Amino acid sequence: MFDEPDDIHPLFYGAPSTTEFKKLRKRIIRDTREAIEQYGMIERGARWLVCLSGGKDSFTLLAALYELKWRGLLPVDLLACNLDQGQPGFPATVLPEFLTKMGVPHRIEYQDTYSIVMDKIPEGRTYCALCSRLRRGNLYRIAREEGCSAVVLGHHRDDILETFLLNLFHGGRLATMPPKLVNEEGDLFVYRPLAHVAEADCARFAQAMSYPVIPCNLCGSQDGLQRMQVKAMLDQWEANHPGRRQKMFRALMHVRPSHLLDPALFDFAALARPAAGTPGALPGEAPDP
Repeated sequence: MFDEPDDIHPLFYGAPSTTEFKKLRKRIIRDTREAIEQYGMIERGARWLVCLSGGKDSFTLLAALYELKWRGLLPVDLLACNLDQGQPGFPATVLPEFLTKMGVPHRIEYQDTYSIVMDKIPEGRTYCALCSRLRRGNLYRIAREEGCSAVVLGHHRDDILETFLLNLFHGGRLATMPPKLVNEEGDLFVYRPLAHVAEADCARFAQAMSYPVIPCNLCGSQDGLQRMQVKAMLDQWEANHPGRRQKMFRALMHVRPSHLLDPALFDFAALARPAAGTPGALPGEAPDP
């Protein structure tokens, strides 16, 4: 069904006909649909602001969402949005030309947050935290202006794992990027439909489709980041033990609060020995009469 020109969205025109690519495409679409359904992202008739940076992940996100919408599996309106943050060398014409050619409704917004970041962050420090906050604030504003109920981001499985380890090693907490959350103001959802999709699949997909990927290192602040160190560590683990990333990700989906140490999540103080001859009971669970 992938080879009929009249039965595909323009984002998939020219897709390779190899069995390998078809399996890759099917896996990405399946994983995206699974996350959307599992985390309850669909509000029928809603409008989503799909954030498009121009990287491999956001191109994959856009294609996957349009594939699902094209197949009648995603009953929402999609508006692609690129926030041009004024980074030197950013190819400002690439995305609007591509989106127009593909027939994708879009909004291109220019906000020179780059100059603000350069002014506020001392030389040698990482720009990412402030840059992300400024970008997020602008995207929320645009979503409201466009009548969108959700801001949709292209973070994938590996981003989620890396964030978990960063919080573990540097933040002193067990936390990561959730697939679905409500913003602080309480008026917008934030969705990550690629939560189950591997970064390597995004890279292979975007390359196979020859999407005009824009590099993410224009600001020059990427070298030596803690995230890059964590990524390298995960790469080494994966090389030594193939499948390690997926096992770690599955662990995030099977949390046992009673086997951690947070009394806010599990009432250890109320834990009691069961009466003789009855099976063990957790707090709040009465033994069988």
